[in-house]
Amino acid sequence: MIIDTARCIAVRLLNSFLVLGVGMKSNNAVRLSLLVAAIAASSSVFADDKIDDPNRQLANKSGCFICHAIELDAKGPEGLKPVGPPWKAIAARYKGDENAQKNLTAAVMGGTSVYNRHWKAESSGVAMPPNGVAISEADAKKLVEWILSLPK
Repeated sequence: MIIDTARCIAVRLLNSFLVLGVGMKSNNAVRLSLLVAAIAASSSVFADDKIDDPNRQLANKSGCFICHAIELDAKGPEGLKPVGPPWKAIAARYKGDENAQKNLTAAVMGGTSVYNRHWKAESSGVAMPPNGVAISEADAKKLVEWILSLPK
């Protein structure tokens, strides 16, 4: 319960900063990047040491499970929709898309736009923050490949 509440607060704060950060000057953008890094670094608070799948370990270590779940029917903190879309929904939506690997890796590394909320029905978050401070591009590619391979 405490971890879910802390996670919910951290994610809601991040989404607030993203909404307020649209059109920021570079100094404020740097501050936002530092905030994202701090949240990602704090993901060890939410870590589950019992995860034995290497892909899940990488996702956990990188802070992905703060916002995302794997299963379609997963709930976020306090029973709300997850902040980010479930990964099985991502796999289903992008099945057969030859550009999915490249485009989703770019979204992981650079974030998404608050103005283009194409997951609005499946998630409660405003936009995905840039994650280049939390995960390398090579690891992001591995995770995206794994996510796209998930069965529906």
